Amino acid sequence: MSQSRHRAAASPLEREDSGTFSLGKMITAKPGKTPIQVLHEYGMKTKNIPVYECERSNVQIHVPTFTFRVTVGDITCTGEGTSKKLAKHRAAEAAINILKANASICFAVPDPLMPDPSKQPKNQLNPIGSLQELAIHHGWRLPEYTLSQEGGPAHKREYTTICRLESFMETGKGASKKQAKRNAAEKFLAKFSNISPENHISLTNVVGHSLGCTWHSLRNSPGEKINLLKRSLLSIPNTDYIQLLSEIAKEQGFNITYLDIEELSANGQYQCLAELSTSPITVCHGSGISCGNAQSDAAHNALQYLKIIAERK
Repeated sequence: MSQSRHRAAASPLEREDSGTFSLGKMITAKPGKTPIQVLHEYGMKTKNIPVYECERSNVQIHVPTFTFRVTVGDITCTGEGTSKKLAKHRAAEAAINILKANASICFAVPDPLMPDPSKQPKNQLNPIGSLQELAIHHGWRLPEYTLSQEGGPAHKREYTTICRLESFMETGKGASKKQAKRNAAEKFLAKFSNISPENHISLTNVVGHSLGCTWHSLRNSPGEKINLLKRSLLSIPNTDYIQLLSEIAKEQGFNITYLDIEELSANGQYQCLAELSTSPITVCHGSGISCGNAQSDAAHNALQYLKIIAERK
């Protein structure tokens, strides 16, 4: 979700005698703020930056639904909506309601004149929070994290997480979900290491003007694989659609991520989403009698979509 490029100066918040501040008083003092803005300001004051993670994306034909999880301190809440923006707002609103109702959950506000040295290294080494603060400061959409793969033996699990920021994507891996998210955020921060914090800058200018594989580049590509796709019927038996899509992705410079959906379809079939890191991002749904068949069907649908786009004049 887009954030304002300039944040208004925060007015002093009324503090409680215990050294905490009241979320209710903050909301009263700042009417008109969205739940995401209120929760972020609360997180900034308590050194617990809210982190949003896409838990589920159901892009079925008619009514898409999204589920987002927000974590702030020890509080974790989810929200659902027909758009990512609405789902994030509802997750933030749920967290705010818990914090308002439970005064005991309020975090102590550190004294700015006496920083806690034990927390400083942790904050400095928190790439997830740093990336989110950077996005808000420059008016970019907030980073979104999606767990794309989980594998390995029980004693040596490996997780793969995708971090999306605007129309760009990085993948992180780790022995835990949190470590995978941190790794993905670190990759983005490495790209942004030369940004001056005083200047608001377009994300396109940071990463580069080239957005990779676009509809325009597909239509005008001289590539052998994409031109073969234009002539293909995509109905030949025993065609390896996953391999064909992989070859086109390699030629055209985009990545493919298969996201298996836990729920079975209405007719009891496995489901899968194939996400292509084109610009704009393409997501196609597939189903089948097994996970492999669902992936193949998703790849087939993605190829059909690319074929339509590439042939369009």
